[in-house]
Amino acid sequence: MEMKKINSGKLRAIGYDARARLLQVQLDDGSMLQYSGVGEEAWRRLSSSGSAWSYYRDNIEEEFTAKRVSANAPAGKNPLDDLFGKP
Repeated sequence: MEMKKINSGKLRAIGYDARARLLQVQLDDGSMLQYSGVGEEAWRRLSSSGSAWSYYRDNIEEEFTAKRVSANAPAGKNPLDDLFGKP
């Protein structure tokens, strides 16, 4: 699934598989969540929203059950970089 980079609230990337009706989101902590049964209209609105984080929280997170597919931070990213900056 192709992921679209995004920087809205805690969202860092979003992707959608129309055939499987599967939405995948990556959060700022590196975790990856999948939501099944998400319609194309919800994906279109999320991916084009000026405030994707708010749309996600109100229309995806509250309406669909998440399946955690990854809890790993992105490769090469130290969680302390955000706090102290990269050397």
